[in-house]
Amino acid sequence: MSTAPGPLTSEPAPVAPLRLVVADDNPVVRAGMSNLLSTVPGLSVVGSAPDGRAALAMVDQLRPDLALLDVRMPHVDGIAVAQAIAATVPVLMLTHSDEPEIIASALAAGARGYVVHSEFDVDEIVAAIRTVAAGGAHLSPAAGRMLARSVSATATPAQSAPRRTWGLSQREQEVMELIAEGRTNGEIARTCFLSEKTVKNHVNRIFAKLCVTSRAEAVSVWLRR
Repeated sequence: MSTAPGPLTSEPAPVAPLRLVVADDNPVVRAGMSNLLSTVPGLSVVGSAPDGRAALAMVDQLRPDLALLDVRMPHVDGIAVAQAIAATVPVLMLTHSDEPEIIASALAAGARGYVVHSEFDVDEIVAAIRTVAAGGAHLSPAAGRMLARSVSATATPAQSAPRRTWGLSQREQEVMELIAEGRTNGEIARTCFLSEKTVKNHVNRIFAKLCVTSRAEAVSVWLRR
């Protein structure tokens, strides 16, 4: 007696790796970062650019899933590159510069993430890449702290009084300040004694009131108010 064949099971389709372009004028940093990321499952470095002009050409030709850019590069700097490509390719700034003005300018140019060299480990940079490539934002704690300190140091009492709040409630302002420090939703939840779902709801309302779509944009708007 023959046995009817069981239902066919299909293997899940393999997930294509994230295709990255790395741009840095320091050949040691560029090669080191490219080699490091190439060893991470799910990531593929498809281009390595020594300057901003080459980065623009590579992005146009290769259409990567994400571009990692240094700030200070010859011919065209990283911020100008970000401004040119951010509408079509997610940008993560990976640089030695922790100057508040540079961080704010990069975010305003469209970068969705900012990570400072020597302030991260492999897990953080990989998490930042995946988050930014998926449409999210990543601001390292070091970058967030520098922005927050800059605002605190330069504000005078006269300047502080009329600062815009965009209609944010007191709780939403507290959450926004923690976002500006680079805190995750989980960290904010623990700090404010809230559930992560409540924090996420606050973040969504903050985005709507600031007319932004990412944490990086929100930080840029909030700290320039």
